[in-house]
Amino acid sequence: MRFAACICLYLGLAVLTYAADSASEDHKIIALENAWNQAQLHRDSKALDRLVSETFIYTDYDGTVMNKSQFLADIKDPEYKASLIANENEKVFSYQSTAIVVGTYHTKGTYKGKAYEHYGRFTDTWIMRDGNWQCVASHTTLVNK
Repeated sequence: MRFAACICLYLGLAVLTYAADSASEDHKIIALENAWNQAQLHRDSKALDRLVSETFIYTDYDGTVMNKSQFLADIKDPEYKASLIANENEKVFSYQSTAIVVGTYHTKGTYKGKAYEHYGRFTDTWIMRDGNWQCVASHTTLVNK
């Protein structure tokens, strides 16, 4: 009886530890999402280079598909001047060394002298590689606001 109680206690603590670790990793992923937004806002391709994997694929709201080098070149475009990039309603779905983040975004600024303001949804896929999280795929879709 005492052995069974110890096993139950151990399993309960293991579940609580896993839940705490998972929540901690979820917070890290959200922090990386926010760092991504700041890097995009400031056209910091070096910061984004560290956040996305070598095999990164980005699908933009208009159907454009870019690899990592195309995505980073797009960020450095001097015609792109974002004044706001913000995520909301973010939810992280964790699977061992993979995390899927879904949420909504709001961005505005100017591109080639024309003002824009977009509201949309996004899905980002992150993997843990060599102790670091990196985004391997990102997809955005516009929504009416």
